[in-house]
Amino acid sequence: MRRLIIGISGASGVILGERLLRALAPLDIETHLVLTRSAALTVAYELETSVETLRSLASVVHPIGDVGASIASGSFPTEGMIIAPCSMRTLAAIATGVTDNLLTRAADVVLKERRRLVLMARETPLHLGHLRNMVAVTEMGAIVAPPVPGFYAKPASIEAMVDHSVGRVLDLFGIESTGVTRWRAATAPSAD
Repeated sequence: MRRLIIGISGASGVILGERLLRALAPLDIETHLVLTRSAALTVAYELETSVETLRSLASVVHPIGDVGASIASGSFPTEGMIIAPCSMRTLAAIATGVTDNLLTRAADVVLKERRRLVLMARETPLHLGHLRNMVAVTEMGAIVAPPVPGFYAKPASIEAMVDHSVGRVLDLFGIESTGVTRWRAATAPSAD
């Protein structure tokens, strides 16, 4: 069975993690969830669901302080990890190798094992420190994938925009998603 680690940090946009878990739930993929304390607080502000419901969407839930969990070891095979959303604090910790909780330790393991790490970074505007950390994690092998909607798809709801971003991230793992409206070249209107 394929395994994928899902991290949810405290940045605004916890709907990204929720929709990601919902997209993966019916698939033959074992999901390992790590939720930060700040993320649990953000769930209460942003979602119409509880932390318990969010946790129930994952195959396995790991406490943030359990640095001895299976996903903290390179000998535990996974496809990689998606952090959705990824706060600038979490991104900075990964960029500098600070592994003070299970979320950042698991990300560090994914990088050292040369597995795919995708960070759905959530912040705007960005200052130079954010940009430098994004360059650092990219140089280390991570993919920074901010949740930028594809407006060509003419999304009718927030969920449609989120599902498109989640689907594009799943594309990076070769996981097909119904949430992505694929670009179809059309005859463009005249620029005159």
